[in-house]
Amino acid sequence: MSLANKLAEERRGRLAAERLLELKQVELSAANRKLGRHAAALQGEIVETRAEVETVKTENERVKTELGQANQKVEIAERRLWHSVQTITDGFAFFNSDNQMIAANGAYLTIFDGHELIRPGVNYVTILQVLTEEGIVNTGNLAPDDWRQMMTERWMSPNPEPITVRLWNDQYVKLVDRRGHGGDIVSLGLNITESVRYEKQLKDARAEAEAASRAKSAFLANMSHEIRTPMNGVVGMAELLGDTGLSEEQQLYVDTIKNSGEALLVIINDVLDYSKIEAQKLQLHPEPFDLERSIHEVIMLLQPSARDKGLTLLVDFDLFLPTTYVGDPGRIRQVLTNLMGNAVKFTSDGHVLVRVTGVPDPESGQADVTIVIEDTGIGIPEDKVDHIFGEFNQVENERNRQFDGTGLGLAISQRLVKLMDGDMWVTSEDGVGSCFGFKLPLALSESNLPEHPPVPDGLRRVLVVDDIEANRTILRRQLEQMGLGVVCCSSGMQALKNLDNIDLVLTDHNMPEMDGLELADAIRAADNPVPILLLSSNPSFAANDPGAAHLHAIMQKPVPRADLFARLQSVGPVINSSTAAPSDPAMPRKMRVLAAEDNKTNQLVFGKMVKDADIDLKFANNGIEAVEYFESFAPDLIFMDISMPKMDGKEATVKIRELETKTGSHVPIVALTAHAMDGDDQGILASGIDHYLTKPLRKPEIHGKLREMCPEGALPPLPDAEEEARQAG
Repeated sequence: MSLANKLAEERRGRLAAERLLELKQVELSAANRKLGRHAAALQGEIVETRAEVETVKTENERVKTELGQANQKVEIAERRLWHSVQTITDGFAFFNSDNQMIAANGAYLTIFDGHELIRPGVNYVTILQVLTEEGIVNTGNLAPDDWRQMMTERWMSPNPEPITVRLWNDQYVKLVDRRGHGGDIVSLGLNITESVRYEKQLKDARAEAEAASRAKSAFLANMSHEIRTPMNGVVGMAELLGDTGLSEEQQLYVDTIKNSGEALLVIINDVLDYSKIEAQKLQLHPEPFDLERSIHEVIMLLQPSARDKGLTLLVDFDLFLPTTYVGDPGRIRQVLTNLMGNAVKFTSDGHVLVRVTGVPDPESGQADVTIVIEDTGIGIPEDKVDHIFGEFNQVENERNRQFDGTGLGLAISQRLVKLMDGDMWVTSEDGVGSCFGFKLPLALSESNLPEHPPVPDGLRRVLVVDDIEANRTILRRQLEQMGLGVVCCSSGMQALKNLDNIDLVLTDHNMPEMDGLELADAIRAADNPVPILLLSSNPSFAANDPGAAHLHAIMQKPVPRADLFARLQSVGPVINSSTAAPSDPAMPRKMRVLAAEDNKTNQLVFGKMVKDADIDLKFANNGIEAVEYFESFAPDLIFMDISMPKMDGKEATVKIRELETKTGSHVPIVALTAHAMDGDDQGILASGIDHYLTKPLRKPEIHGKLREMCPEGALPPLPDAEEEARQAG
């Protein structure tokens, strides 16, 4: 090889080495750069790691600090809690699931008086044993073993019932134990000694209050009896004196005595009822009764007062609403008497309307009955409506000062309605009239809903004549519900023009220009034989008029539905009851009546009340004589006073009923009593007495019992009520 070639090859080798060196330098630079970047990244991670380490150290220090503070707070809270537990006066203890005491406060341990066994770790059974063996607890009628057994069974139950134990020093502790989910038990021992003593004081006070209430009731009953006994003489004698021939001035004096006595009795009754209601001693006595009849009985009592004032009393009893219910008829009549009596008292012109509606439910056997009393009286100012139901409250103004009263009637009525689960309300317009209403839930009696009253054959159109629109409306609705056609007229002259195709005339008695009797004369003068029914608030007076001969019948106004239906049924074969020939029975004996009464004044009053009765009367001065006369005199009826010496009326009745068991007979006995407290009637009737009358006695009530109890084979002791009223008039 030539030198030139060797030089060229060497140069090429040197150039290749230089290029390789350059490449290695490039790679080394790249590696340096990469290493630099990695070193930089690693430096950052180291810095971050150092920061995180510092943060963790700081957080660890903070957590340690907070944990120390928390532990300190827990210790403080635990110390305070335990201090509080130690401070409370009631016992407090913890038990684990093995019934071992964990801890207890001082109040819990105090009753053990430092006994060495009672400390944390003691078992509950050991505690019970210490209580009985050391005489700490009074086990009462139980033996110590039985008491511990009872307490252990209670303790082991899932939910122990609280129990009160009595300690040796008459302290009472109520144990309340609660079991937790893990079986631990928290036990509280509450010292209820003061509560027990207070409860005993309350029982003693209640016993004293009940004794005072019984004494009050006995006092009221005694005062009622003591007041009513002389009032029987005052009112009874005044009534009898009024039946004698007196001058106008003397009659005024007698009426004043009688009215004052009646007013005093009303006050006595109101005070007695209010006292019984206040003491919550008033009891209801439900029994089957006829609501419509009760309303008409109240109307009959108020009819004389209404007639003197020229008022019309109306009854609108829903035709298809039952009349018989189960309730307390006496209390319902008392409410009706108060409301209707007020309506008559405060009404000087117009009418008083009693409207009865309701919704019977045969399936439930009940009906919600609503009774509304409307009047056209003086009314009540709007700002006084709520005032009138208060006790002893009356509306004070110039118009009302002329009306006397206790101010208890409405308050008593409202409370009676509430006692019967009802509601009472009032609406009124001053100077126009008032409307008092009450709603009662009443049980239906065994009788079903009233059937549609049958219409007599041939009766199609009825002419109703009455100058009062309300009465015409009531009669129209009742007759139309029976399927009858009704023509209404407001006067007799108008009625005479509408007699064509009329099958029956139903006319009011007292009407202006032409009254009902004059209308009957005019109808007969026109040779019209249509039957005529007269509605009169004074039937005895109407029956004494010559025009009564033209009438088919006279009915008391307002007329009960049963009477109206009966008279309509009798229209078919027209029978003039006024001309019917009386029967001529053989002359029987007189009715024998025995009156047992120890008070001579009351004997005199009773004798004068029945002086017009055709009876054989004998008096007994006490119960012993009454029993003797029962055997020797054989009375048909006995009037029995309750309070008599030697033997009272109830004892005498029991003796008489015992004697009757041998003969199989039964003599009606009517009690005469001055007792009017609630519950007195039960004791009276329980002795075997059939009926009772409350003193002061009323002549109509005595006469009513004579008529009602007159046996077959005895002379009627008195004429019927209408005839007696006619003779008295």
